[in-house]
Amino acid sequence: MTRSNIPADWQQVLGEAFVADRLMTTLQFVDQQRAQNKLIYPAAENTFQALQLTPFDKVKVIILGQDPYHGPNQAHGLSFSVPDGVRIPPSLRNIFKELRNDLGIDPAPHGNLQAWAEQGVLLLNAVLSVEGEKPGSHAKMGWEEFTDQIIAQLSAKKSGLVFVLWGAYAQKKAALIDGQKHFILSSVHPSPLSASRGFLGSRPFSKINEYLVGRKNPPIEWRLPAN
Repeated sequence: MTRSNIPADWQQVLGEAFVADRLMTTLQFVDQQRAQNKLIYPAAENTFQALQLTPFDKVKVIILGQDPYHGPNQAHGLSFSVPDGVRIPPSLRNIFKELRNDLGIDPAPHGNLQAWAEQGVLLLNAVLSVEGEKPGSHAKMGWEEFTDQIIAQLSAKKSGLVFVLWGAYAQKKAALIDGQKHFILSSVHPSPLSASRGFLGSRPFSKINEYLVGRKNPPIEWRLPAN
C-alpha cells in the first residue's frame, strides 16, 4: 500500500510533503502487519475508500467514525458502512432506525452507504485500519494525525460543511473545526450502549438537509438504493 492510493486532489489539499513524510511510517507499519500474516481490515485497496469516493471539492457532510469494523468482511473503508451481503451492525441499525423516525425512510436491506459517499458525505474513520477481532489495535500508530489533517483542512479551506460528531471520541475533533464557518452536529453515539440516551430522536438527517438547503446546496438523498 502506497500513498498513490490517495487521490491526487486529497494529496494536494493535505500537502504532498505531509503525506510523504508523516504517513509513510503508518503505511509501513500496516504493510509489516500484513507481511506477518495478520488479518488486517479493510483490504489494502479499500483503505482510502472514503477519499476515493468523495473528492475534496464535493464534500458537503463529514460523518466521523473511530476505527474500521474488526469482523470478517465488514470493513470496506467507509465509516459505519458494510458491503452488500454483510449483516448490518448494531450501530448502523440504530442509524437506520433514526433515519426512519426522522424522515420516514425505511431501512435498506443492506448496510452499504456508498450512495451517501457519492453525494458528498465523507464517511471518515479516525483510524483507517485494524487487526481482525482486535478493536482499536491500530490506534496511535499515526492514522489520527493524518485524519486530523483532513478535518483541519476541510475546516480551513471550505465553508458551510456539516460535521457529524457522534460520541465522545468524535466530539473531541470539534477542536479542529471552525464552528463559525461550519455546522457541528453532535450527539451520543448510535451504539446500543448509548443510542437511547440522545441519539434516537436527535433528527440528524433532517437537520443536515435543512442546513444545506438554507445555504442553497442540494440536500442529501438519504434513501439508499435497494441494490
